[in-house]
Amino acid sequence: MADSQFVLEDMGAKDTWRVFRMMAELVEGFDEMSQIGPAVSIFGSARCKPHDPEYVLAETIAKKLATKGFAIITGGGPGVMEAGNKGALSAGGASIGLNITLSREQGPNPYQTKSLDFRYFFVRKLMFVKYAVAFVILPGGFGSLDELFETVTLIQTKKIKRFPMFLVGSKFWNPLLAWLKTEVITRGFLTEDELDLLTVVDDPDELVDHIVWCNNEKCYLTPEGLSGRRLTVDNQKGEPDISSAGTVDNLIDKPGIET
Repeated sequence: MADSQFVLEDMGAKDTWRVFRMMAELVEGFDEMSQIGPAVSIFGSARCKPHDPEYVLAETIAKKLATKGFAIITGGGPGVMEAGNKGALSAGGASIGLNITLSREQGPNPYQTKSLDFRYFFVRKLMFVKYAVAFVILPGGFGSLDELFETVTLIQTKKIKRFPMFLVGSKFWNPLLAWLKTEVITRGFLTEDELDLLTVVDDPDELVDHIVWCNNEKCYLTPEGLSGRRLTVDNQKGEPDISSAGTVDNLIDKPGIET
């Protein structure tokens, strides 16, 4: 008998009934997430501790974004996820946790104003993407890399708009980008323009400034995205009106609408 933790094994005659469970997760997710307003999804390792630099950085970024009116979406667990929720909550912002049922590591952190539980990764990842106006990826393992590459692939293939993607921590991410340039681009498997979909940042204030500007200017609706911003930008006067921006539907493909 297959171990029950392997949700995609031993499906057989139960497949049809399992579809209803997937539908229930989709319906609940759409219902709960549709009113949160502009949000930023933060990804990163579940294994870092509160004293680790990644944890402190995630908490700082989330707090700064929350003060600008953005909801924070994380995976709801420990590590970077906990830090993101904690930072958002401390600033009085919406702190969303998209929890996943796992055999280890995952347990809902106590800093969520809205908590959802998922059994299926693909449903959970849809919620990360559909309701965010920007994506912030801190250092992490397989899970963080999966979320990074799946999201950038959706942008590359124009399944979602060109929302800005930030890799936080140049020391961690630059070796990966160097490999992509020397091995992947040189072999024609990727282009320089496609690699430009990713932006490396170290300074939380610079990161927040980029996200506020992009949301205000709706840069994700342009072919250039964030890269269209001038290299030298005068300090913005006043704050962008994001309180009435509502939820941005990331999905480009809609019934009856040509793209």
